[in-house]
Amino acid sequence: MGSSEESTGGAAQKRLQMADIARLAGVSKATVSRALNHSPLVNDETRTRILELAASLKYTINIGAQNLRLKQNRTVGVVVPFDSATRQHLSDPFFLSMLGSLADALTERGFDMLLSRVDARQIDAAAQPFDTGRVIGIILIGQWRQHDQLNQLAARHVPIVVWGAQLAQQLYVTVGGDNVSGGMLATEHLLKQGRKRIAFFGDINLPEVAQRYRGYSDALGKHGLQVDPQLCVSVSFLPESGAHAVQEIERRALGYDAIFACSDLLAMTAINALREVGKSVPRDVAVVGYDDIELSTYFHPPLTTIRQPIRAAGHALVDALLALVDGQAPGSRQLPTELIVRATAGD
Repeated sequence: MGSSEESTGGAAQKRLQMADIARLAGVSKATVSRALNHSPLVNDETRTRILELAASLKYTINIGAQNLRLKQNRTVGVVVPFDSATRQHLSDPFFLSMLGSLADALTERGFDMLLSRVDARQIDAAAQPFDTGRVIGIILIGQWRQHDQLNQLAARHVPIVVWGAQLAQQLYVTVGGDNVSGGMLATEHLLKQGRKRIAFFGDINLPEVAQRYRGYSDALGKHGLQVDPQLCVSVSFLPESGAHAVQEIERRALGYDAIFACSDLLAMTAINALREVGKSVPRDVAVVGYDDIELSTYFHPPLTTIRQPIRAAGHALVDALLALVDGQAPGSRQLPTELIVRATAGD
């Protein structure tokens, strides 16, 4: 009851403020509205006086809501968070593929794309383009560790759709690949190749990687094998992290005959590092990556990987966001993943 009264009171206060500005400026409310919207129908002197009065009363127009009401805005914000410690670059092939898919899907529907980046620790800043009226809603590529912040954005009705994992008590809409299935497919394939000591490369504090790890663990368990924590190396998605992970597992002096890396770039740089320590792929160590970026086909040897449905993802993200903007309640979606067998992990 209290919040409803506060909301009603806030609306009344805004109406009074416009009336106050009109009275103090000696003009009509329509003139105030035009001045606040920088209409050329209002002369410079009157517009300046009205804007100064509005500023003194701390009155602002919700441009985003106005644009939605007038159906003038045809721009969608696409936000790519970054880890301030690693600064994963936009040139990462996965990001480029996803951005291309989103651009195609938006263009087909007659919308423009506004691209921006935010610090993953302050992911609520992703809403800024919507709050200022520059976009009708936000597509966020990656949820990082900010589940609670994303729930807060959804709770205040920011139209936002996230590429990521479905989590418990989730208020926001997600579209993502089936990471558990992807992890199982990768690990099951390696097990069928006769590999028993399978290393896992990835940061399980990230929701999507945690789900891939769950699939990895479940596949090992189905075959009567326990997860060896020493075979799991926590690394970021930076390309050089694959080499760092190989160096770390070599330092631990463990026997291993396969690697499941949580991105294709991790897998590729791991393969290069394996060559440097005298190990052959796939003879000594079989490797499976994740994403099926275009480069994985041309890498030597061609990379076995888990394909994420990037083209379908762009359309699904845009469809969900436009449904939110239209006042609908689209559910979260999980898209299928697929094993792509190439030379780094047998036939």
